[in-house]
Amino acid sequence: MDFLVIGGDAAGMSAASRAKRHRPDLKVTVLEKTADVSYSACGMPYNIADPERSIEDLVVRRADVFRDKQGIDLLTGIEATTIDPAAQTVATRSADDQERTFPYDRLLIATGASPIKPDIPGVDMPGVMVLKSLAHGRTLKAFIDRQTVKKTVIIGMGYIALEMCEALRERGIAVEMVKPRPTFLPWMETSMAEAVKAELEAQGVVLHLGYQVERIEQANDRLAVIAPDLSLEADLVLVAVGVKPASKLAAAAGLETSVSRAVAVDARQRTSDKHIYAAGDCADAFHVVTGKRTWIPLALRANRAGWAVADNVCGMDRRLTGVVGSAVFKVFDLQVARTGLNMAEALDAGFEAESVTIKSRSRAHAHPGSSAIHVHMVGEHGSGRLLGVQMIGRDGVAHRLHAPAVALHAHMSVEQFSLTDLGYAPPFGPTWDPMLTAANQLLKKL
Repeated sequence: MDFLVIGGDAAGMSAASRAKRHRPDLKVTVLEKTADVSYSACGMPYNIADPERSIEDLVVRRADVFRDKQGIDLLTGIEATTIDPAAQTVATRSADDQERTFPYDRLLIATGASPIKPDIPGVDMPGVMVLKSLAHGRTLKAFIDRQTVKKTVIIGMGYIALEMCEALRERGIAVEMVKPRPTFLPWMETSMAEAVKAELEAQGVVLHLGYQVERIEQANDRLAVIAPDLSLEADLVLVAVGVKPASKLAAAAGLETSVSRAVAVDARQRTSDKHIYAAGDCADAFHVVTGKRTWIPLALRANRAGWAVADNVCGMDRRLTGVVGSAVFKVFDLQVARTGLNMAEALDAGFEAESVTIKSRSRAHAHPGSSAIHVHMVGEHGSGRLLGVQMIGRDGVAHRLHAPAVALHAHMSVEQFSLTDLGYAPPFGPTWDPMLTAANQLLKKL
């Protein structure tokens, strides 16, 4: 059987490697249009912050390891151009314009996500960059290393934009951010979003909310980001307004798409064609809380979905339960975490939702290193079901998220979660963990 994979990063290489472990005799071919495979894209902001580190440190496993040690026919510099489901073939074009067609018995589309670039004049000028692939990171870091970059303007205020603020400030670069919407982190509880905003401003980051960028232009030997009533000069412009599923290839082949035009898949990661699977950032998922299709591009899901595809291709019956949207990121010294639904999402999904926001401590009272933790928890009237949690703090936030994430997967009620036996010791938390305090307070409202 020919197992053909389009895309050589998390989902694609996880699937290829696992399939080969299950069935060493299986013919596995991977088509990757870039020169890079299996790298830690999430680590790019932190690598860029350190001029002494090579961007190549982010490569998890090199292409020759997959070829020589695992027997995977990994072809780099080859882009899949069309899929013919009837003939079960994929047409490709190489970097030197050579065309070739590959047959398949089972196909995995793992084309990932693409950075969104606004349709404005100047977005393709030198010095205007995005950050999604390792090639992007390589170019951006080289630009900072070789040019005199005193100031950067970041268009957008999402996860990558916020993480890059810290990286650029570490390099001594002034940062200003601009976005069209007037609300900072609109998905986050208001008081907590204000705390994140205050952390950025305390670190010298200047925020411009409610400005629609109209163009980027040359300003003497610098760039200028232009919006109504606003002109920001910069040596570097980073466009970080989000990503979208790289699903055009799948859609052109007639495969069904869903939320955000992600490729629609079932619990086995099968598409609307029984011979074709999709996994990673190009594919959708089912949300555990709502039961509906969603698109949340995160690394763990990509790797797990790749494993599931390999299992199913090799004759096992592997089904994924879904996602709850657990995410953690760092804004200078502040840790930010979320899992499940926020209030707006809960109401939109039809839940009669209630929420509470509490302030607690990361460690026991008066223990050295203790600092504030803010917790926002959402539950449902009637059933009492836990629907979501958000947290911010400087200590002990990221790994605390695991408990409510597991509770969401288990469909626990707020009361059941409030009775869980969480660990306690003064260096790690108060007797009543902030998670339990929030649950107890939410119970009063439910």
